[in-house]
Amino acid sequence: MGTAHLHSIHVHPVKAVRGLAPRKAVVEPWGLAGDRCWVLIDDGGKVVTQRQQPRLASAAAELLPDGGVRLSAPGMEQLTVPVPRPLGTVPVQIFRDKVEAVPAEDEAAHAWCSAYLGIGVRLVHMPDPATRRPVDPEYARPGETVSFADGFPLLLTTTASLDALNTLIGQGDHADEGPLPMNRFRPNVVVAGTAAWAEDAWSRIAIGEVSFRIAKPCGRCVVTTTDQGTGERGREPLYSLGRHRRLGGKLVFGQNLVPLSRGTIRVGDPVRILEQRGQEVSDRGGNRVAGTGVGLV
Repeated sequence: MGTAHLHSIHVHPVKAVRGLAPRKAVVEPWGLAGDRCWVLIDDGGKVVTQRQQPRLASAAAELLPDGGVRLSAPGMEQLTVPVPRPLGTVPVQIFRDKVEAVPAEDEAAHAWCSAYLGIGVRLVHMPDPATRRPVDPEYARPGETVSFADGFPLLLTTTASLDALNTLIGQGDHADEGPLPMNRFRPNVVVAGTAAWAEDAWSRIAIGEVSFRIAKPCGRCVVTTTDQGTGERGREPLYSLGRHRRLGGKLVFGQNLVPLSRGTIRVGDPVRILEQRGQEVSDRGGNRVAGTGVGLV
């Protein structure tokens, strides 16, 4: 099994669009620097993601030093979009949250995104994640905020759990869809050197010198069934998660993290489990999943 360590880092400058895999990243209280600070919205201000537009999986966003982005997609010319000046905001609806964001100043950015998707959308930027959007109050501590991520600053997955899930997929009714790559789950940090499902028992960890609390397991949606190269959808992993990884009505894979300190994390950093919890994840028959609640890594 080896020693637990940071296997990879993933930053998605534009929510729902393919991101980057840097060797290091700065951890801010609201997540990795530059992660999901841009998002697309429709004419009503609702966030547009791969849930509605799987074609976003084929688009990519490169983060520029000033926080701007360079967009690319099949059949489209590259487009550079600088961080907009805070001249005015528009309301954005993301799940149950309403936040204010700043539209890209160049109309070409909105036109580029609209042309690629074939629907009217606007590209907007969150200028100050420290104050704009609180973490889900059911799981948050006072003052915790998040960018345009689904609900929490970071998402953690482990290579061992993906291997275990791929084994389950290979034994199921849609074995031809596996094995699945990690990018189906769009994590921020991927940990190697653990037992499968060991993360279910963690409540506080450190990656290098940066500490995090685990807020809750991550409930998964249709985006995980979307091939991140082509945008095509299948049945897995939701079919196998539904049979083996149910918790409170959710199909779970990975853990949501909230930073407890600032700092820089690097690929290869040791991962230390500081505290554990006794939570169990059950399969559809109510049976305890093997590996849940294991001892310290």
